[in-house]
Amino acid sequence: MSLPYRHIALIGLGLIASSIAHAARRAGFEGRITGTARSAETRAEAARLNLCEVCDTPEDAARGADLVILCVPVGAMGAVAQRIAPVLAPGTTLSDVGSVKARVIEEVGPHVPEGVHFVPSHPIAGTEQSGPASGFAELFDNRWCLFTPLEGGDPQAVADLRAFWEGLGARTEAMDAAHHDLALAVTSHAPHLIAYTMVGVADDMRRVTEQEVINYSAAGFRDFTRIAASDPTMWRDVFLNNREATLEILGRFTEELFALQRAIRTGDGDHLHAYFTRTRAIRRGIIDAGQDIGAPDFGRAVARKTGDRT
Repeated sequence: MSLPYRHIALIGLGLIASSIAHAARRAGFEGRITGTARSAETRAEAARLNLCEVCDTPEDAARGADLVILCVPVGAMGAVAQRIAPVLAPGTTLSDVGSVKARVIEEVGPHVPEGVHFVPSHPIAGTEQSGPASGFAELFDNRWCLFTPLEGGDPQAVADLRAFWEGLGARTEAMDAAHHDLALAVTSHAPHLIAYTMVGVADDMRRVTEQEVINYSAAGFRDFTRIAASDPTMWRDVFLNNREATLEILGRFTEELFALQRAIRTGDGDHLHAYFTRTRAIRRGIIDAGQDIGAPDFGRAVARKTGDRT
């Protein structure tokens, strides 16, 4: 599948941006890929990897591009959009990869120049790794990329961006921004916060039990630590910019947790068995949908291609 752009600009050069570059080349893209990152160290690493044409500033990376993708933490997107606005030509598509959509639209929208097509998007793909060296071409294969098109936006710009992500291996779907943020609070944001909390509790326990928490970690706790190793800046911004939906889901989680706590305290085995049976079916549904595999993975031999999605 040919990609419908000549010049792609990646603002931010972490896991998602580097994977976009690799996946685009795998798809046969022969145009320009420019990119930049905030730190000189990251830019130097991207240059060593020959990831793209590395530029010193967002303005230099975005100038002349017909697709500009914001791959920075959601809290920085508004400021970056303001910086690059003067160099965006009419007809350019501006997009992003943030896992929060309503706040990104609110922050970026006012800086989009006349004639530039802003199409918010979110590839639900990732691992706990970060940085230019962490990307790989297969990251988006069979993963969903969600779009939250703006009312009155250009349909062709949306269609072209869909074709781009499908060319990178993703499946695509459009939805309302508020619905997106609630859905991701369930499937990603609240689980990450719970993982951070469990690892924090275990760290407190480790001070009492010395190395036991580390030495005897079973698969469940290892998964928590893998998720909790995700980029702290990105996740700080996710929670601050999707606070309402996340707090709603955490409230529901607390109610469920209290019900399980009560069942354990009162010895209600029927309640626990029925609950675990119902939740076990969710795992089967994820496997049947092709979003993970059912093979045993002790040691994470296949973690590179089946990491947690953001």
